[in-house]
Amino acid sequence: MRKFLVVLDDSRECLNAMRFAAMRAAHTQGGVQILSVIPPDEFNHWIGVGDIMREEARERIIAHFEVFAKWMRDKQGVDPELVIREGEAVTEILGQIREDTEVGVLVLGAGDDKKGPGPLVTQMSRNSGSLPIPVTIVPGDLSKERLEAIT
Repeated sequence: MRKFLVVLDDSRECLNAMRFAAMRAAHTQGGVQILSVIPPDEFNHWIGVGDIMREEARERIIAHFEVFAKWMRDKQGVDPELVIREGEAVTEILGQIREDTEVGVLVLGAGDDKKGPGPLVTQMSRNSGSLPIPVTIVPGDLSKERLEAIT
């Protein structure tokens, strides 16, 4: 089964990327894999404190994932898979793509403010020519209706 890999983070544009991935998966009998990356600098504390912070970060990610997963299951009939990795975002995204051969499309949400599309879209765009899969960049300001029409 082809999977749409989408990155879960705290950005506003993440919502449209999730919607797009779920709608495309539903229309193509594909799957959705949601990747959340915990940056390594979050745990540069004493070992015990770092372990507690790591577990709290995982709990936040799972709670955030469950909101998207419920919508995907209820509205799109898609049961997403959650993957949590630790490290630098681009490195971990590339690692996930290499390790899971069913991932067929990377879906990223682009910011709609004057600062640009966001650091992840900028960094992944630089690597897009050497990626083994296509990248779909979903504008953060697309309406739900427009997303439905496109997918």
